[in-house]
Amino acid sequence: MADLSTSYMGIPLKNPLVVAASSLSNHLDFIKKAEDVGAGALVIRSLFEEQVQLDRVRMANTLTKGDESFPEATSYFPAVKYGGPSEHLMWVERAVKAVKMPIFGSLNAVSPGAWIEYARQMEQTGVAGIELNIYAVATDPTKPASEIEKQLFDTVQAVREVVKVPLALKMSMFYTNPINIVHEVEKRGINAVVMFNRFLQPDIDPDTQTLLNEMVWSTPAEMKIPLRYVALLYGRTQCDIGLTTGVHHGRDVVKALLAGATIVQIAAALIKNGLPYLSTLLLQLQEWMAEHHYKSVNDFRGSLSQKNADDPFAFERAQYVRLLISQRP
Repeated sequence: MADLSTSYMGIPLKNPLVVAASSLSNHLDFIKKAEDVGAGALVIRSLFEEQVQLDRVRMANTLTKGDESFPEATSYFPAVKYGGPSEHLMWVERAVKAVKMPIFGSLNAVSPGAWIEYARQMEQTGVAGIELNIYAVATDPTKPASEIEKQLFDTVQAVREVVKVPLALKMSMFYTNPINIVHEVEKRGINAVVMFNRFLQPDIDPDTQTLLNEMVWSTPAEMKIPLRYVALLYGRTQCDIGLTTGVHHGRDVVKALLAGATIVQIAAALIKNGLPYLSTLLLQLQEWMAEHHYKSVNDFRGSLSQKNADDPFAFERAQYVRLLISQRP
């Protein structure tokens, strides 16, 4: 039997398949099922600052509704204070205690204070580590890229100063130089990077002339961009590297590992096919390893990264030029 074990941010995993932050972690039964079918770890659904703020507003509106109807209305009930992210954090703590596999928290905030406070509270739930889910769309035409990057670096450093658990950065692909971003966040204490965060993209309905916001699951073709950057990054950083987006088959897992990924995060394929499909992915990985006579994932991880590939230019512009020149009508 092939050895699928690996280490992610210093944490032993029985295999590199990790359930990504998604609706799959909305129920304890799903989390337990993920462990039963062989998941190496699970990233619990994100704590979003916007959701906490929205819940706070809704609660305030509910409590004050009708309090001007009568002078005595304000004294009907004692003052109630909003609990903030406590409900989500209690849920995370329950999930950590329910399984033996590592559970990673996921955090998405906007304001610097929220990043720090939520990260501190998240650590207290007992999670094995925290994934900083950076999801921000730059819309200010007066803000230069350097300022946006500085904000990211400052956030990472601030969180690192208040928590001791390992930190992963689930980063955007929309930086001018993602490799440099990794280099900078590594200096500020990030232990792993996950490539890449998949943003929700709004669509337009021409018939109704309205905006559409719908969740569209990833496709295998979308894996090529994170695959390239994992291969470019391998051997250039001390951070562990996670690949996410477009992993739908055991061969996709193999590709990620050949490029240099430490772990592979999966969500869409499991939502479409059910959690037991993770066992199929593991079996396909084992079959490929047996066919190619590999005893462990460490035997071939990174063998097709830019650092180790026979043609290192395959990941750069030169290969693009060759393909264009070779095309015929």
